[in-house]
Amino acid sequence: MKKLLLGDEAIALGAINAGLSGVYAYPGTPSTEITEYIQSSPLARERGIHSRWCTNEKTAMEAALGMSYAGKRALVCMKHVGMNVCADAFVNSAITGVKGGLIVLAADDPSMHSSQNEQDSRFYAKFALVPCLEPSNQQEAYDMMAYGFDLSERLGEPIVLRVVTRLAHSRAAVEVTEPMAEKALSPSTDQWVLLPGIARQKYAKLIEKQAAMLQASEQSIYNNVKESSSRRGILACGIAYNYVKEAVGSEANLVKISQYPLPEEKIKSLAERCDELLVIEDGQPVVEESVRGLLGAGYRVKGRLTGDLPRTGELTPDSVAVALGKEAGAVFAPAKNMAPRPPQLCQGCGHRDVYAALNQVLADYPEHRVFGDIGCYTLGALPPFQSLSSCVDMGASITMAKGAADAGLFPAVAVIGDSTFTHSGMTGLLDAVNDKANITVIISDNLTTGMTGGQDSAGTNKFEAICLGLGVEPEHVRVVVPLPKNMPEITQVIREEIEYKGVSVIIPRRECIQTFKRHAKQRTLPQTPPLQGGE
Repeated sequence: MKKLLLGDEAIALGAINAGLSGVYAYPGTPSTEITEYIQSSPLARERGIHSRWCTNEKTAMEAALGMSYAGKRALVCMKHVGMNVCADAFVNSAITGVKGGLIVLAADDPSMHSSQNEQDSRFYAKFALVPCLEPSNQQEAYDMMAYGFDLSERLGEPIVLRVVTRLAHSRAAVEVTEPMAEKALSPSTDQWVLLPGIARQKYAKLIEKQAAMLQASEQSIYNNVKESSSRRGILACGIAYNYVKEAVGSEANLVKISQYPLPEEKIKSLAERCDELLVIEDGQPVVEESVRGLLGAGYRVKGRLTGDLPRTGELTPDSVAVALGKEAGAVFAPAKNMAPRPPQLCQGCGHRDVYAALNQVLADYPEHRVFGDIGCYTLGALPPFQSLSSCVDMGASITMAKGAADAGLFPAVAVIGDSTFTHSGMTGLLDAVNDKANITVIISDNLTTGMTGGQDSAGTNKFEAICLGLGVEPEHVRVVVPLPKNMPEITQVIREEIEYKGVSVIIPRRECIQTFKRHAKQRTLPQTPPLQGGE
């Protein structure tokens, strides 16, 4: 049977049909649809596949690791910057090893469509010394789930599956296999304890596995060789393989790379047949740098580092065609004479009223700084509000405000969303309380994870209790309703808490306008019986 699927949906369905027991994730574009698909799957519900959102990527990685230790197949999903959050657990999982198959899905975002950097998750796989799979199309994304779980169990190691935005969010016909039963091994009897003496032994075993990982890559059905008379060799990685096929068709002397570590013998054989190699990869020059070391300084290797391909941004059929000496296709040229349409906060969004009130009060404090965070409220940095002075990473607003206050800056205000606060803001607030920092924290609570489409927020209806538990004085945990009619009250509360010499928390609470509309629509629709059966 064939289905028309997004890359993310192909991954999700591939995992379900490969005997998945649980998916653990924090929503982040372009990975969010994987977990949402599993959550809405009748077959997943019938099987009781665990699919609730986690507080952050670290807790997701650790929970998936626990399921793997218990002998069941687990999937953990995140966008590329989420790999930074879960890195401690992820890197150490390579040393402990795994029991049930464990796939770590990292969705990279070249060109930063909805991200703050362009980091490449293949570096993480290389850093942790574990295999990485990189599908070139939706069919491979589906097939690699069963293949990856099998490989993980055979090696006893987690497997990274790296996709990019263009693959995650485009559709193609995918041939779907019959779902297999839930795969479960007996729980491991190994000791998963990384005391130094044990860790040294396990690390030695991880090093011993490198030869098996390399052999698996050399023999992988996803690392293909195509020969022609051309004296220029091509290394086409992941989605780049499609762009190469568009530009040169079958007339290419190439190695398609979709499994790492690099298939060194295939690459050396290609180099012997050619005068130079062009490395085409979406993301950073991971393969280009490695191949330079593999072949030595005397061999000509081209790619992003040499300027033959753009150093930043995602690949396009045009950029690849030009690098291959072909004419760029006009069909891919950007439209001209179009007015820019920068993103804006939705009309009716409660964040708008928060920024309007904050700007009104802070106009009386010319030395103020407002430290922002990751979420749709980050758009407060743009016109018409232009309220934010910083936005670095998840949870940074509170700790940066504290550091600025430590340096004597007044007033130092942090603006953070509800989901981001529970993701990684709570520990910063505890630091501020312990140090009696003179900061004002605004937890703009719209009762959901609005930026990624309205997923559940881990701290809904708990924020006052969390702040009190962390030690904020009860009289300085204030809740307001961000509406234009309440502007006098909101501005008064902000002013009072700025003048308080200590840690204060203001919680403007009003449901996201998008989820409000969705919930209102659901209330008016006739109730339908729950879905039954399989996919």
